[in-house]
Amino acid sequence: MILQALTAYYETLSARGEAPAYGWGYAKVSFALCINQNGALEQVVSVKTEQQRGKKLELVPQNMLLPAQVKRANGIAANFLCDNASYFLGVDNKGKPERALQCFAACKELHETILKDVDTPAAHAVLAFFRCWKPEEAADHPALAECLEDALAGANFVFRCAGDGPQDDPQIRKAWETHYSAVDGAPEMACLVTGAVGPVESIHPVIKNVHGAQSMGAALVSFNAPAYCSYGKEQNLNAPTSKYAAFAYTTALNHLLDDREHVWRLGNTTVVCWAQNGGNAYQNLMGWIGFGGTAPYSFDDLQSVVARLCQGEAVQFEEELLDPQMEFYILGLSPNAARLSVRFFLRNTFGAFLTNTQAHQQRLEIVRPAYDNFETIPLWKLLEETVNQNARDKTPSPELAGEVARAVLNNTPYPVTLLNSVMLRIRAEHKVTRGRAAILKAYYLKNSHTAVPKEVLTVALNTQSTNIPYNLGRVFSVLEAIQSAANPGINTTIRDRYFNAASATPAHVFPVLVNLAQKHLKKMDGGKQAYYIKQLVELMDKLGENYPARLNLPQQGAFQLGYYQQTQARFEKKEEK
Repeated sequence: MILQALTAYYETLSARGEAPAYGWGYAKVSFALCINQNGALEQVVSVKTEQQRGKKLELVPQNMLLPAQVKRANGIAANFLCDNASYFLGVDNKGKPERALQCFAACKELHETILKDVDTPAAHAVLAFFRCWKPEEAADHPALAECLEDALAGANFVFRCAGDGPQDDPQIRKAWETHYSAVDGAPEMACLVTGAVGPVESIHPVIKNVHGAQSMGAALVSFNAPAYCSYGKEQNLNAPTSKYAAFAYTTALNHLLDDREHVWRLGNTTVVCWAQNGGNAYQNLMGWIGFGGTAPYSFDDLQSVVARLCQGEAVQFEEELLDPQMEFYILGLSPNAARLSVRFFLRNTFGAFLTNTQAHQQRLEIVRPAYDNFETIPLWKLLEETVNQNARDKTPSPELAGEVARAVLNNTPYPVTLLNSVMLRIRAEHKVTRGRAAILKAYYLKNSHTAVPKEVLTVALNTQSTNIPYNLGRVFSVLEAIQSAANPGINTTIRDRYFNAASATPAHVFPVLVNLAQKHLKKMDGGKQAYYIKQLVELMDKLGENYPARLNLPQQGAFQLGYYQQTQARFEKKEEK
C-alpha cells in the first residue's frame, strides 16, 4: 500500500513537472571537469552554491538533475556522467589505489557501453577522456591542484564540454534512457505495485534525509539474509517490484524528504505527508495544525479554515481549493541500521485527519499558564512531557511516538504507555506541567474510567466537584500556598517531600500536612490568615470525616488534575490583582 501510494504520487508530481523523468534524479555535485574535444582535462570548476546555514552563508554542493544514481553496498558500481574521484579519476585517499583503479575501469566500461553508438561531440569528448586519462598522474595535474583535497574527500564530479553538460545532449539522454530501461538479465515477474509483468529491480534506490539514518541513504525495501528469503529467491526478488515502480516510489519519497519545510520530527521518527492529487497547501495546513509547524497566519484564521473543512466544505487556501474528501497520507519513518522502519502509515481523507486532530486538541484543552506561548500543544511537545529534560538523550520512545501519533490521527484510545510515562515523570519530578495535566485530561476523556468522572476533566478549576481525589489535590495546592506565604522564598516545599505520598496514601500524609499548616497560619497577619482558613475549611468540608487510605492510578490522576487547576487558579488571581 505504501509503495502504491508513493508511485501514484510520483505520477502526480511528474505530470506537474515537479519530479524527474524515469531514469533521472538529483545528485549533489561539487565540481565540473572541463574537457576539450580530445578528452584532455583543461580546468576543474567549482559548481557549489551559497546557502544560508544558520546565521551564515556556506558553499554547499549543487543539486543537479542527472542520470539516476546506483545503490552501492560493498561492491564496485559506477554512475553515468556523475561520480566521485575514485570512478572519474581513479584516485582516492583511502589507501587502496588498486580498488580506485578498478572503480575507474568500471566507470570507463559503463560509459563506453552507453555511448558507443552516440555520434555527438560531447559523447566523443567523454569517451576520449576515459581513454587518455592516466590516474597515476592525477596528483600532479595542474587543473586538480586546488581541489584535489576536496575531490579525494568524496565530492562528486560532472563533465563539461564546450561549456555544456553532456547530460543535456538529446542523443546522450536517449542512450541513457534506453540503457536504464533495458532488461539487463533481470527476471520478469508480476510487479506487486503496478501489477504489470516486467523486469524486477533487485536492489532498490536508497532513501535519503531520514533523521538518524546513514547519510548515504537507507533502504525501505531490502532482503540481505537467508532468514528473510524464501523459495530460493535472492534480494528484492522476494517482493518483486518493477524497475519503474522502484524508481517511482523512491523518487517520490526522496522528493518529500528533501522538502524540509514539510518534514516533521516526533522523537526519532521522521514524518512526511501528501495529498494524492493536491499541492503544498494540504501539507502546510496539516503541518501547522497536526505537527506544530510555525504558521504565517493567526491562530483564529487557521481555526476558521479548519472548522469549515471539518464540516465538509471546500475552502480556498493559499491559492488552492482544499477538498476535505481528498485522499491524504501520513508516513512515519525511523532509522534501523542501513534500513528504514515504517513507524506508521495512515490513509484517510484530509477532512477526517483534521477532524481527528481537532478532537484531540479539544480533549487537551486546559487552563494555560501566562508564560506558555503555545495556543495548542503540538504532538512533539506532548511527547517531550514523557522524557526527562535534564537527561543527555531527550528523545522520546520511538514506539510511544508511533502509538500516540496513530491514536491522535485515527481518533482511537490513547496508549496506556502514554499515561504510564507521564505518571513516572510526575513522580520523579513532583511537577504537574500544563502538558502533563492536559495528557491526563485527554487520556481519561478518551479512555473513560469510572474513577475519573467527567466533572473533574474540565478546562479550568471546577469548584462544584465533590470528587474526593480531585479535592484532595486542591487541598494539597492550598497547603503548599500556605507554606509559601508563611515562608517567602522557601526553596523546598511540601510538594518536593510529600507530593507522591499524598497522592497515593492520603490517610498517612494529610494529617501531618494539616497540622503543619496550622503552624504556618499562625505566622500570618489576620487578613491573610482568614483568607487561607476560609479556603481550607471549604475544601475540607467536601472530603468527609476520613481520608482515603489509598488512591489507585486513575484516582491519582484526578488528584494531580485538582492540584494543577487549583494552583493555576491561584496564579490567575494574582495576575488580576
